[in-house]
Amino acid sequence: MHAIIDYISSYLTSDKTPGAAGNMFWVLVYIMLVFAGLSVAVIAMNWLERKILAHMQVRLGPMRVGPHGLLQPIADAIKLLLKEDIMPAEADGFVFWMAPLIVVLAAFTVFVVVPFGPTHAITDMNIGILFMLGVSSLSVLGIVMAGWASNSHYPLMGALRSSAQMVSYEIAMGLAVVSVILVTSLHGSGLYGVGGAGAGDGTLSMIGIVRAQQEQGVWFIFKFFPLGLIAFFIFAVSMVAETNRAPFDLAEAESELTAGFHTEYSGFRWSLFFLAEYSAMIAVSSIAVTLWLGGWLRPFPNLLNGDTWDQAFSFIPGITFLFFAAICFYNAVRMPKHPLFRVQTIGLFGFGVVLGLIGLALFVPAVSIRVQDIFWFAAKVSGFMYVYIWFRGTFPRYRFDQLMQLGWKVLLPMGLGVLILTAIFGLWPSIQQLIQRLI
Repeated sequence: MHAIIDYISSYLTSDKTPGAAGNMFWVLVYIMLVFAGLSVAVIAMNWLERKILAHMQVRLGPMRVGPHGLLQPIADAIKLLLKEDIMPAEADGFVFWMAPLIVVLAAFTVFVVVPFGPTHAITDMNIGILFMLGVSSLSVLGIVMAGWASNSHYPLMGALRSSAQMVSYEIAMGLAVVSVILVTSLHGSGLYGVGGAGAGDGTLSMIGIVRAQQEQGVWFIFKFFPLGLIAFFIFAVSMVAETNRAPFDLAEAESELTAGFHTEYSGFRWSLFFLAEYSAMIAVSSIAVTLWLGGWLRPFPNLLNGDTWDQAFSFIPGITFLFFAAICFYNAVRMPKHPLFRVQTIGLFGFGVVLGLIGLALFVPAVSIRVQDIFWFAAKVSGFMYVYIWFRGTFPRYRFDQLMQLGWKVLLPMGLGVLILTAIFGLWPSIQQLIQRLI
C-alpha cells in the first residue's frame, strides 16, 4: 500500500509531464481530465455559438431551458441520446458504425501532445508536431467511410468534397508548421535575432517550441515580421477549412448536398460527428496557440519580468472570473420582475455565485500558481473559438471552385514563399560568411 502511495505522490514534485516521467497513474488522470474538460468545452461552445450568433443578429437565442438558456446544450444532448438511431437498409453496418468513432478518436488523440503548461500535458513527444499532423489527418478516413458506408449519393458526394478540401489545405498547413520548426533552430533573441553563425538544433516537441519562444523573447507570430504573421495567417485559414467550418463548410451546404457526409446519420451517432467537429476546432486552435502565440506563456514574459509583474499577472485569472460573476449578477438584477422569470433569475444568480467562488479561489497563491499556465492557454484558445463564431456570422459560403483555388493557387505558393524566406533569414549569417569566402 505504501509503495502505491509513494508511486502516486512521487510525481507531485516532478518537473516533467506524466508521460515523460513514466507515471501511468497520472497519465490516466490527465487523460480523464482532458476528456472531461474537452466535453465541457464542447457543451459551452454549443451554447456560446448560439448566443453570440443571436446577439450578432439582434435576437436572444436560447432562453427557455435554464437561465439564459444555459441548460439548452444538456437538453439537446438528452434529445440526441433518446432519438431513434436509424441505419439505411443497404448500408455497410460495420463501416457505418466505425466512421464516427474514427473521427472522434482522431480529434481527441491530438490532445495527447497539446501542452497546457510546462508540465500540464499527457506527454511530451520529441516528434510532437509530426504526431499531431499524422493523427489529425486520420479524420479524413472517417469522413470517407461515413459517406461510402451510407450507400447514398448525397453523403458520398459530401465525403468526396470534404476529403478533397481537407487534403488540399493540409499541404498549406504543413508548410506553415515547417516554417515554425525552422525558427526553433535559432537562438537569437528579438524579432530578427538569429544567434551565433546561424541555425542550430531545432525541435519537434510542442513544449520545446513554447520554450524556444520564451528563449528568443518573441512569439513566433512576430518572428521575422511579417513572415511569422503570414505563416500564422496561412495556418489560421487552413484550420478553418480543415474543420469544415464557415465560410468553408461546403460539406454541409444544405442547398446542394442536404447535410453532407453525415446525411444518413441520426441520434447518438450524428452527435459524435458534432462532438468531433468542435473537438477538432479546439485542437487546431490549441496547436495554433502553441506554435505562434506562446502557448501557456503570459503576455510579455521577458519584457515585463520579475516578482512584481508575476504577482500582478497572477491576479488576472481571479479578476476575470469575478468580472464574469458581476455580469451574471447584473443580468439577474435586470431580469423582468415576473413570476415566470423567477427560476431564471435564481439560476443566473446561482451561476454568478459559482463563478465568483472560482474567482476567489484563484486568488489563493497555491491555486493560482498551478492554474495560471492553463488560464493563459485557455484564454488564447477562447479567442480563436470566438473567431470561428465571428466568421460564421459574417462571411458568405465559398463556392467549391473558389475554395480549391484559394488552397492551391494562393495559400500553397504563399506557404512555399514563407518557408524559403524563413530559411534564408535564419541562415543569413552563414550565407554572409559563404559570400565573404567566395569574394
